[in-house]
Amino acid sequence: MKVCGQNIRKIRRSKDLTQEYMAFEMGISQKAYSDIENSKVKINLEILTKISDILDIRPSDICSISHKCGMDEYEDKYHSLLEYMKMNNISIPREYLKKD
Repeated sequence: MKVCGQNIRKIRRSKDLTQEYMAFEMGISQKAYSDIENSKVKINLEILTKISDILDIRPSDICSISHKCGMDEYEDKYHSLLEYMKMNNISIPREYLKKD
């Protein structure tokens, strides 16, 4: 989640917007907004959508699995799924196989 907050800050600054402006547009306090950028709160879909709308970007520009946002949880599920597929002789597309 830390990467998501850092991405929000970087994009906001690149557009010369203040935390106060972002907070006002979201209807929250500047402190609450600061907590989002500092990864003190979990970013849910509603927050992600509001921020991306204000910044005029896609939510995936801020936070996606490819940016490893919350990746630990998904990494375990990914490996479990691969093991299940292997044990049940389900073919796995080559692009989903990781090279370690």
